[in-house]
Formats: sequence, structure tokens, C-alpha cells
Amino acid sequence: MKKLIDSIFFIALCSCMALVSCISDGDDSDTGSIELVAGDKLPVFGVTMNDGTVVTNESLRGKVSVIVFFNTGCKDCRQELPVIQQIYEDYREMPLLAISRAEGAASIASYWQEQHLTFPYAAQEDRTVYHLFAKSGIPRIYIVDAELTIRKVFTDNPLAGYDELVAAINDASLR
Repeated sequence: MKKLIDSIFFIALCSCMALVSCISDGDDSDTGSIELVAGDKLPVFGVTMNDGTVVTNESLRGKVSVIVFFNTGCKDCRQELPVIQQIYEDYREMPLLAISRAEGAASIASYWQEQHLTFPYAAQEDRTVYHLFAKSGIPRIYIVDAELTIRKVFTDNPLAGYDELVAAINDASLR
């Protein structure tokens, strides 16, 4: 009987950990990772978007941009992605980069199709690009000004709403 109770407890514990793993996964194995905050400059990075376009930090210079880190298996990301879709539709001229954290292109493409998402994404099988920005936690949204300075960072606590994102984009545009 004790073995059964221990097994049930273990399964329940693993289930609870899976529910919060997208938010605070505790993967601090890369001690070189940092947490970028408002006022920091964008790190040097480059990603290939799903349409084949290569985007680098320098290609964003001169424009306000939005960078989103996500994983479609994350409950909070699933809640945030429709808000990002609305931002994309309303600010088509603004660069918007959705970069996956440890998720491949096939999985993302399937989710995008199911959810009718149209904004561009860069599939990253690992956390290399993500770790240039943060240690853990998604969704993570960076509003960046034309001089490549991060003006606002949104995480899961609380999730960013459309109005907060628009205000941060407008603020970054004024700088």
C-alpha cells in the first residue's frame, strides 16, 4: 500500500512540475546565461525565420521591434500568442520575432496552422539564442527601441495584455 501511495505522489508531483515547467523551468545549467532587463543592449544574435529571412540584432537597428520567446507546449505561451498575433496584425511594419525555446519547426508549424497564427517565427531546437537573453521562464517579450536598447521586458507574471504591449511599443517609439 505504501508503494502505491508513493507512486501516486510521484506521478502527482511530476504532473505539477510539468504544469509550471514552461514558466520557471529551473534550467540554470548554463551559468553563462544572463537576465536582460530594460536598459540593456540587445546581445549579438542571428536567427533564420520560417520564411528563410535571416534576422540579426543589427538588422533591427533603426526600428522599434518586438522579440518573443515561446514554446507551444507552454500554457502561458498559448495564452500569450494570440495577443502577439494581434500586435503583428496592427503593427505590420514593425519587426516582430517569435523565437522558440527548444522546439522544432514541425511542431511550431503545426501549432501555427491549428491556431491560425501568421506572424513569423524562428525555430530553435536548443536554448542557445534564448540563453543570450534569459536563464529561465517563458513567455518572455522584449520591446526594443531603434538604438537596440531593451525598453520593456514582459514575462508570465502577469502575462502582457494588448494594451500594455501597445503602450511599451509607443514608449519605445518616442526614444
